[in-house]
Amino acid sequence: MEDKLSQQSKLEFENLVEETSHFVRTTFVSRHKKFDEFFRELLENAEKSLNDMFVRTYGMLYMQNSEVFQDLFTELKRYYTGGNVNLEEMLNDFWARLLERMFQLINPQYHFSEDYLECVSKYTDQLKPFGDVPRKLKIQVTRAFIAARTFVQGLTVGREVANRVSKVSPTPGCIRALMKMLYCPYCRGLPTVRPCNNYCLNVMKGCLANQADLDTEWNLFIDAMLLVAERLEGPFNIESVMDPIDVKISEAIMNMQENSMQVSAKVFQGCGQPKPAPALRSARSAPENFNTRFRPYNPEERPTTAAGTSLDRLVTDIKEKLKLSKKVWSTLPYTICKDESVTAGTSNDEECWNGHSKARYLPEIMNDGLTNQINNPEVDVDITRPDTFIRQQIMALRVMTNKLKNAYNGNDVNFQDTSDESSGSGSGSGCMDDVCPTEFEFVTTEAPAVDPDRREVDSSAAQLGHSLLSGSLVCIRPGTTETVQIILGFWSDETAF
Repeated sequence: MEDKLSQQSKLEFENLVEETSHFVRTTFVSRHKKFDEFFRELLENAEKSLNDMFVRTYGMLYMQNSEVFQDLFTELKRYYTGGNVNLEEMLNDFWARLLERMFQLINPQYHFSEDYLECVSKYTDQLKPFGDVPRKLKIQVTRAFIAARTFVQGLTVGREVANRVSKVSPTPGCIRALMKMLYCPYCRGLPTVRPCNNYCLNVMKGCLANQADLDTEWNLFIDAMLLVAERLEGPFNIESVMDPIDVKISEAIMNMQENSMQVSAKVFQGCGQPKPAPALRSARSAPENFNTRFRPYNPEERPTTAAGTSLDRLVTDIKEKLKLSKKVWSTLPYTICKDESVTAGTSNDEECWNGHSKARYLPEIMNDGLTNQINNPEVDVDITRPDTFIRQQIMALRVMTNKLKNAYNGNDVNFQDTSDESSGSGSGSGCMDDVCPTEFEFVTTEAPAVDPDRREVDSSAAQLGHSLLSGSLVCIRPGTTETVQIILGFWSDETAF
């Protein structure tokens, strides 16, 4: 009978935890689905909008060179879905390739070799043939995509952590305390008497001690998610960047058309005079090949995004849900124990089961967390052995919080856990807090820096000033043949020390 009641107690507890955490789990599951659907459809619509406009305006000329634009969207989608794409380099490459193609179209009387076109692309930054559009678009796209991708990754991590933590199995000591609280009244002839509220709280705090320790890192994670959500509403709004991207690229191409004579002259001066093209091709003049102006879509012509909603509406909704999910793990015992089907309630503290009889529960209520359960009168808790699985989830949240903080500042940091021991999700170290440190490789994509005059700072200089140098030194311990490898790491700011 005890075995059966023990199993029944375990099952009831697991159901209570799952039901109580249902809100936070469904929030992350449903909002991740909605945001992911929205971002993917936004990219699809932007690509379709550009393709329709350019086909209608340039026809065959565009279709012959459409892979340049297709590759741009392919790389943007690949970045969003987690691909190893450096956005800044990818956008630089797009404008360089576009310059090569356009340079040939505005100079059909010449034949250009691959080497010559490579020389042409090197003049992209110097000549600024597309005006200021590439610089502005680079800043906008980089920050918006970093924020969007990191936010969706955050929703994924929140979903996975919530799902896993809500399914952690109770310890044998917890199961014994649950059985005593839920079924011992039956053995005493008190089947209708429910446990005292404070008695229930001590049992639940002992059973959910490790989950409560998740709360600090969870709250920091939620705060970081809310910060990035603010960016999505404001300067890093991916919808306001992608919706008119076709118009922005067309504006850049018009700049190139208007300055084609000066651009060609400077390229010829720098790269040399190209060879004349065969007679048939050179007979066509530049205006006949490339003289059409772009006509952007009217706003009412633009397709609606996912489910007919907007990013602002999605963000407003998720912000409210995220705020409600703060402190969810430390308040879990209180949420469970206020359930009328579980306890006698706070108003009936005399006519309730206190673990021994129908009377008031006298012991004090324990504080939250594992270390505070050392004197828990109801549950035997070994405070020296934190739950490894919960610690892995804490590490996963810590890593994601750092990514979100970087995204808030417009920087992208991909954390790749290089420790030997990792969690089942691949996001944790398996270590107990700070007992063994986790090493991370940092792969960064930074939004282009802008000085007070809005001029783009040279990216190579920025990278030099913030590069992490590392090395190793092998030493021989005096008096032995032992070797000790020392890992060195220091920041370089033009001078190494």
